[in-house]
Amino acid sequence: MHFFIALFLSIFINAQNSFEIKDAKKVVIPFKFINNLIFIPVNINGVELTFLLDTGVVETLLFSLDNKDVKLSNVEKIKFSGLGGDLSIDGFRSDKNIAKIGNNFMNTSLSVFIIVDQEFNISSHVGIPVNGVIGYHFFKNHPVSIDYISKKITVYNDEKLFTKKMRKFEQLPISIEDSKPYIDGTVEMTNEKKNSKLLIDLGNSDPLWLFPALIKDFVYNRPNIEDFLGRGFNGDIYGKRSRIHNFYLGDFKFEKPLTAMPDEFSIQHVHLVEDRKGSIGGEIARRFTIAFDYTGQKVYLRKNSNFDDPFHFNMSGLDFKQDGLQWEQDLVKIETTKTAMGIASTFEAKNEKFQYKFILKPVFSISGVRKDSPADKAGFKKDDQILYINGSKTSDMSLEKIMEIMKSYEGKKITMVIQRKTQQLSLSFTLEDPIPYQE
Repeated sequence: MHFFIALFLSIFINAQNSFEIKDAKKVVIPFKFINNLIFIPVNINGVELTFLLDTGVVETLLFSLDNKDVKLSNVEKIKFSGLGGDLSIDGFRSDKNIAKIGNNFMNTSLSVFIIVDQEFNISSHVGIPVNGVIGYHFFKNHPVSIDYISKKITVYNDEKLFTKKMRKFEQLPISIEDSKPYIDGTVEMTNEKKNSKLLIDLGNSDPLWLFPALIKDFVYNRPNIEDFLGRGFNGDIYGKRSRIHNFYLGDFKFEKPLTAMPDEFSIQHVHLVEDRKGSIGGEIARRFTIAFDYTGQKVYLRKNSNFDDPFHFNMSGLDFKQDGLQWEQDLVKIETTKTAMGIASTFEAKNEKFQYKFILKPVFSISGVRKDSPADKAGFKKDDQILYINGSKTSDMSLEKIMEIMKSYEGKKITMVIQRKTQQLSLSFTLEDPIPYQE
């Protein structure tokens, strides 16, 4: 699933709501990287949580606690609005919370916005428990460098040290508008280059988004497909996907990047800054070590080993989600049981002792099927539970591994064993890129 979050909150931003570094020149924060999205550990009021790091949101959002007991104070009711068809949803605001990220990065007056609608619990689409989203307040006071190869974020408290680290990076100007970073990129749909103002949106897993309704004389490249683009705060977002000829960012060039184009209905309630044409997402960002300096209004870019990766598409036409965990019985020799976790029952066979270990393993199902896709033509349906992919048990996979298989290469045969209510079925299809770029 191409998940992203976009949100506009027309509320007063508390000047005291700031992260500061205590007694250190820098703070290093490890992160998990899943489906082009960054997840960091955040401790709120003494409770360890996991948050999506997102330059496309202003405030800190909380939408799932996974049975964790977080005490929040000063709670009041508010409304949210953002990408999606409906106008707004209800939520709550809580002020003066204490947040800690890493060893020395602290906020003693964090405002948290609580979304009670469980439709926004993204954990099932990521494959790990995700409790919320953190945005502008993480970036606003200190330069932040993101190394996608080592999976480490460095927040700097020493300007000389940061300047020294950025010596070999390409430096580009950004503007911070409505507390979000915007940059000028060059979009070449076919052969005409157009300078375009784009949001740098780390909460968007796609390479590029363009808003056709805001681009004069916009013509969709062919081939293109109608597709589900993601989930916003006001509902599902639909539009088209295609490839453009080239995209340029400073001196960097990207050939045939995948581009999503939401329909007019999906952006009708979004407050867009003047001249914005779209967004740059995590599939572009992950090709760099990237550093944000909000106070200096600059971004720093240096190619990493991901830079020349092709822009692969999920060629199956299936969206997946994880439906929690279930106990699964594994047969193991008794010598190995000291490293395994779970409930065991022992028996003997041919003078060797074995145990059935009951281990919690993930359960995956189909959350959507793109019309006319290979999987649609093969007969897959929403809510089918996936048991095996090409002979391998899905309970031994991650959501990320399943997506890797669906993006692997055109012509690859995929056979899945699925559970549909009381039926177990085996269905097959061949991966096919529905939007190859055509000159």
